[in-house]
Amino acid sequence: MDSPHKPKSLSTNLFFLFLLLSSNLLTLFISTTLNSSCSLNPTGTTIAAFTTATATIVDEPIPKHEGNRVLENSGTPPNLPPEFLAFTSPQHLPFGFNRNFDSDNILPPVGSPCTLFPDELRQYMTYKVNGSCPDDELLSQKLLLKGCEPLPRRRCRPAAPKEYVEPYPLPDSYWSTPSDLSVVWTAYTCKNYTCLINRSRTQKGFDDCKDCFDLGGREKDRWGGSQSSNGGIDFSIDEVLAVKKPGTIRIGLDIGGGVATFAIRMSKRNITILTTSMNLNGPFNSFIAARGVVPLYISISQRLPFFDNTLDIVHSMHVLSNWIPHTLLHFMLFDIYRVLRPGGLFWLDHFFCVGEQLGEIYTPLIESVGFNKVKWVVGRKLDRGPELQEMYLSALLEKPLKNSW
Repeated sequence: MDSPHKPKSLSTNLFFLFLLLSSNLLTLFISTTLNSSCSLNPTGTTIAAFTTATATIVDEPIPKHEGNRVLENSGTPPNLPPEFLAFTSPQHLPFGFNRNFDSDNILPPVGSPCTLFPDELRQYMTYKVNGSCPDDELLSQKLLLKGCEPLPRRRCRPAAPKEYVEPYPLPDSYWSTPSDLSVVWTAYTCKNYTCLINRSRTQKGFDDCKDCFDLGGREKDRWGGSQSSNGGIDFSIDEVLAVKKPGTIRIGLDIGGGVATFAIRMSKRNITILTTSMNLNGPFNSFIAARGVVPLYISISQRLPFFDNTLDIVHSMHVLSNWIPHTLLHFMLFDIYRVLRPGGLFWLDHFFCVGEQLGEIYTPLIESVGFNKVKWVVGRKLDRGPELQEMYLSALLEKPLKNSW
């Protein structure tokens, strides 16, 4: 049967062929252009151009009207460092409104008290962009402990040892003192680990966790054995873990954990513990990492960086005690309750206070949070003399498995 359609002319066919070729060439041009600007492997020219552009932007002063607008909207005091404003100013999202942020901007987080210390903040945020950061650990920790937490990010490379020596491999690293060449010692009185190990015997005065770096001393025996000791105040790890079904304590946190010996002990039992620590006249975070466990450089004032109802255990020895303002301590205890899963354990290890404070202040404060008491042992704290009437409390508390809300 003959086709009902008339055959197309040669000119018509050539026209359609031209359109097809043109559209393909246009597509190729667009894809090549986009790929070169969004490549996951940018060329050296692209990186150099970005670096130059970044430095140019930072070197140029923020326009006065822009700075005023940011300050007016945020209530930020004037005369803050340009790099601080560059970091904390609203950052426009490249693809516009994002439902997760409920905004078309990102506001980078930074502790609001940062702006209360403009001189220290200006010193901290003054550096060469894309260059080396100042060797200013003392300054940054001072800001952090004043409440400037989290610290603002910086666009520079941190101070590091010139000839860094890698840590010992696991498991040797657990109980080995790292090389002195793994630390920048500028911020500390001691300039090597030998000094830190011996300072409890050679130095007068107080230093936080003074004997912690001596892994052959008291650290060697902490939380060992199978039963409580020292009048029941010193719980053992195995005694605490026996409270729960085997294998149900898997992940947790140690608040103010010194050199992370608690985390090391728990790792031998296949339990992962993160350790919070500051660097108070000693490289605690570097030492913890060199041992092979994870340090968290946050103060006791910082909200714990975990989601609700997630951790199996939280431990804290000595840090949570009567030196902390009552209201702050109350918030901290509720934050610990928040991150523990139902059925999770809070091991309050050697909380200390003056005798009458325990019954009048701290027992009601702890009980108000909602924990169940598993163990509660009170004893005398005699290391500074009996006349001070100081007391220790060691408690094992459980977040209720049911109706914990």
